[in-house]
Amino acid sequence: MKDTKVKELREKTVPELETLLVEEREALYRARRDLVFRKITDTNSLKVRRHNIARILGVITEKKGAEA
Repeated sequence: MKDTKVKELREKTVPELETLLVEEREALYRARRDLVFRKITDTNSLKVRRHNIARILGVITEKKGAEA
């Protein structure tokens, strides 16, 4: 699991970011589920996914604000 860089996110369009957001949220859900069933023990991946979601949302807000 790697951090998503903001520079990379700013190069994408809003629809691409929204699909990436959906994928990250699904991955976070699966990671939480796996943690409950003790399939994973790496709790740091949850933190990284949450931070990636926040970064994506920030860039989406930034882009939509620039359009207005």
